[in-house]
Amino acid sequence: MTHQEISHYRLASQKLYKTTQCLPQEIVQHLGAMQAQDYAMAKWAIGSRCDSSEKEIEEAINSAKIIRTHILRPTWHFVAADDIYWMLDLSAPQVKRFTTSAAKKYGYDAKKLNEASAQIEKLLSGNNHLTREEIMQELNIKKSSNDDFLSAAIMMNAELDGLVCNGKMKGKQITYALLEERVSKPKSKLTKEEGLAKLALRYFESHGPATLLDFSWWSGFPPTTCKLAINAIELQLNSVEIENQKYWFGNDISTDYNFRESVHFLPAFDEILISYKTREASILLEHQSKAFTNNGIFKPIILENGKVIGTWKKTIKKDHAKIETQFFHETESHKKEILFEGIKAFENYLETKIVIE
Repeated sequence: MTHQEISHYRLASQKLYKTTQCLPQEIVQHLGAMQAQDYAMAKWAIGSRCDSSEKEIEEAINSAKIIRTHILRPTWHFVAADDIYWMLDLSAPQVKRFTTSAAKKYGYDAKKLNEASAQIEKLLSGNNHLTREEIMQELNIKKSSNDDFLSAAIMMNAELDGLVCNGKMKGKQITYALLEERVSKPKSKLTKEEGLAKLALRYFESHGPATLLDFSWWSGFPPTTCKLAINAIELQLNSVEIENQKYWFGNDISTDYNFRESVHFLPAFDEILISYKTREASILLEHQSKAFTNNGIFKPIILENGKVIGTWKKTIKKDHAKIETQFFHETESHKKEILFEGIKAFENYLETKIVIE
C-alpha cells in the first residue's frame, strides 16, 4: 500500500463503494458515530452509502433505529440504537467537561443542571416529544442570544446523562424525547477498557487505514488512552507503515483490493474528511481552505477516485433541486458529463429531479 492509495481503501472501509445492500441503521452502526450537526447533510451522509431515500432515512431516525445526540466530541452525532448506551457510558464523562464549563458561565452549577434535568424528565415523560424552545419556555428560560447558549448546554447535559435524545421530527423542527422511552437499556455494561477496545475496533474497521492520532481526534480521547486501546485489539487489525507512520485497518479489506473509477458528491462534514486528524490523503494541502475552514466548517465535496476535486451546494426548489459546482481546476466539458453521473445517487435519494448549473 502506498500513501496515495489510502484514499481508495478508505472509500471501501467507509462503504462508499456500496458493494453490499445496507439499511440506514446498519451504515451508522458500521461507522460507529457519524457527525450530524447539519441534519439535512448528515442524512445524505447515510444515503450516500446505501440505496435508501431521504424519507426512509428520516423514518429510521423517527423510529429510533438511529439516534441523534451529542457524543464523542461536543457536537451532534448519529449513533445506532444498539450502541447508544455503551458509547455514552464511555464518552459522556469527557464531553461533559465542556457542557458544565459552558453552563457555569450562565450561573448553572451541577445542582442547577440536575434540577433542570429533573424538570425536563417530567415534561417529556409519557412519550412527549418537545422542541428545545418548548422545553425552555417551561423552564422559564427566555429566548435570547445568551440564553440560547445556556439552553444548548442544559440539553446537552441531559443528553450526556442518558436522559434525552432526539424525538420525532415535528414538521421541520427537531424535538427531544426521553432516551429510555425510545431505546431500552441493556442488561449489562461494558468496562471502560472494553468500551475503548470496541470503539477502536469499530473506528479502524470503518475508517481505516488511519493512525493513532486520527482515532484520538475522532474519539476525543487522548493519544495515550488510544494507544492502550489499539494495543488491546492489534491482533484483530492489519497495519502498514508509510513514511514512518503506522496506519491501521480492518482485516476484511485486502491490500490487493481492486480499485474502481468513482465519483461521489458527498455532504458537508462527511466522515471521509472530518474523521481524520490530517486529510492530505484525500485533499491536497493547497485546496483544503476551499473545502473547510480553520474553525471547522466543512463544505459539501466532490470526490473523484477518492480525491476531493471541488465543492458543491444545493438549493431545493418546488419541483427540483438545483446543484451548483465549483471545481478546483477547470474541468473539460466531456469530463464534466462523467462527473455529473455521480449526482444520480443524490437524485434517487431526494426522489426529485436535479438540475446542475
